[in-house]
Amino acid sequence: MLDLLVRSARVAGAADGGSGAETVDVHVRGETIVAVVPSSGEPPDAAEVVDARGCLLSPPFVEPHVHLDTVLTAGEPRWNDSGTLWEGIACWAERKPMLDHEDVVARAGEVLRWYVANGVLHVRSHVDVTDPGLVALGALVELRERVRDVLDLQLVAFPQEGICSFPRGAELLEEAARRGVDVVGAIPHYEDTREDGVRSLEIAVDVARRHDLLVDVHCDEIDDEQSRFVEVLATHAMRTGLRDRVTASHTTAMGSYNPAYSYKLRRTLSRSGVNVVCNPLVNLHLQGRFDGYPKRRGLTQVKELLDAGVNVAFGHDDVMDPWNPLGTADPVLVAHVGAHATQMMSPAEVAQCFQMVTDRAARALGITGSYGVRAGSPANFLLLAAQDAFDVVRRLVRPSVVVSRGRIVAERDPAAARLRWPGRDVEDVDFVRDRDAAGATWRAGPSVRSEGDRER
Repeated sequence: MLDLLVRSARVAGAADGGSGAETVDVHVRGETIVAVVPSSGEPPDAAEVVDARGCLLSPPFVEPHVHLDTVLTAGEPRWNDSGTLWEGIACWAERKPMLDHEDVVARAGEVLRWYVANGVLHVRSHVDVTDPGLVALGALVELRERVRDVLDLQLVAFPQEGICSFPRGAELLEEAARRGVDVVGAIPHYEDTREDGVRSLEIAVDVARRHDLLVDVHCDEIDDEQSRFVEVLATHAMRTGLRDRVTASHTTAMGSYNPAYSYKLRRTLSRSGVNVVCNPLVNLHLQGRFDGYPKRRGLTQVKELLDAGVNVAFGHDDVMDPWNPLGTADPVLVAHVGAHATQMMSPAEVAQCFQMVTDRAARALGITGSYGVRAGSPANFLLLAAQDAFDVVRRLVRPSVVVSRGRIVAERDPAAARLRWPGRDVEDVDFVRDRDAAGATWRAGPSVRSEGDRER
């Protein structure tokens, strides 16, 4: 007998976002998917049954870049009036002495609840370790254990105020590695000199190698076309063999590089195997603040990097903190804004944006071995009342059902507007196109549990 049976889920079609006609049943026993089979014949008995009614079946969303230690602190102790990265760092430096263990656990825990409700079951969070007490780190290490039964949380030792340019910066990074972080970070463009920036990368990579950890660097998050630390990071990734265990986050200076250097750099990044994380929501408003017009967009070269074979993911970055007063921890919004901001608007490109908050983000976290909807994988997946990835991003569709470790952990009724239009009966409007590209009608109903479902 199965513990959970999901019936008649729609399988995504081609990579260009085209819809597939096939529906499948997902068989779950315990915390594992034991089979994914075509929807035909008599289904096996199960303790709990969900009729997907044609909803799209997807692996869970992945958050490759957020700062959980800073969430929900916008306006404390003051607002970032200039909207710059630099004033955000200054505001956080003033808020940091107010941190205590319970404060961090409560704020971060609340936002993780938002993430799970939005279908995110894998999160990589940076945590500031330029705090001599490492208060936030201790809190998030504890929280990581508390939420383990629902989601996976990776922690990055992030030296917000530098490694070489902050007192005991290297010592604090080493201590963070000993206390159990998963990833080592750096912020070379914030160091006092270029030489300090290069040295900070050497230190971070060395710590990661000695402790067998991943690397994720805030790299070139500035509009300065002379900030070129990503080439240093990529070279370290190649020469040390770390390769895809390394991620370069932000790299917004790439939006200011000249074409000749950009061409050379993309080749280096492709050869190195590093991942790149773009944070479209936050960098769109942080960058270009010192420009007149024309004003730079402040994003890395997403389309060009993808064309060069570099793995690129989208992250939320900040949720209601000194760098972003907005945010609901919604990865579909990130993909939607990312599609507009990077001018990736063809069906294939929009589908790529969906991949950047699912499969590509999973690659950046190094979890592809256990990620995906297939027999033998952990039973982590979503049902979305949508035709395909393009439809999810276009209509900002949130999950109807979220399954984690074989348990339903979140449910949502599809939203619709009730319209009273002259000359017509009252009707619901859900912004679905009634016909797909092949001319066939399609409309997913809300997924429902069968009668007699047991409570879990």
